[in-house]
Amino acid sequence: MSSNPTTPPETSAAGDNEERIKRFLATASHDLQSPLRHIAMYAELLLDDLEATLESEHLQSLRMIMEKAQTAQRLTKTLMSLAGGTPQVTPEEVDLQALVENIWGELTDETSIRNATLTSDGLPSIRTDPALLGLALRHLISNALTYRSEAPPDVTITAEREGADWFIRIADNGTGIDPAYRERIFEAFWKLPKAGAIPGAGLGLTTAREFLRALGGDVSLEHSDETGSRFTIRLPVA
Repeated sequence: MSSNPTTPPETSAAGDNEERIKRFLATASHDLQSPLRHIAMYAELLLDDLEATLESEHLQSLRMIMEKAQTAQRLTKTLMSLAGGTPQVTPEEVDLQALVENIWGELTDETSIRNATLTSDGLPSIRTDPALLGLALRHLISNALTYRSEAPPDVTITAEREGADWFIRIADNGTGIDPAYRERIFEAFWKLPKAGAIPGAGLGLTTAREFLRALGGDVSLEHSDETGSRFTIRLPVA
């Protein structure tokens, strides 16, 4: 029960959920640091010992293991700082086209969706934190692939500068979202009340918004109907 009897139940619940998310992020990130460090270390040792004897394909796979482990280490450190209330943001020039294509390739491999289509040609380079933006984009693209209609998934990503902000739009041809839930979908642990709902923690959009706010931006559901949804990321021009 809230210590303040005048606090609305919704506000109290939102605060409790925020604290649960922070505890989860801090604990999970901390516990992942050690195994990730060892994976990266052993991959590097193997590269040093076997680089001259491995075939190019095996060498590439080993380098990929090391790079992914190092990337995951950076991400978990970022999550720990975010949970602590002092997010470590490291801006750099990010090739948005390459970032989107990399995320798309990983997600379609993980989901084994082979008939999905991505349209994202000519995305610009922007200055931001690639880890935080990548995580936010990953959640939004994953939703587009997960909440799909009977038609093959079709995702379009565009970006344009408007004044002092970048606007990145992710549009899909999925099942759509009732306008009444335009803001509720960003609440922690909340799920769309649909029959046959897809299982999950209900944290994807919540964490995506947290990552983007750490960058000084935000994300919103710009449009949704039976033909699909369009989410808009706003990021300040560095």
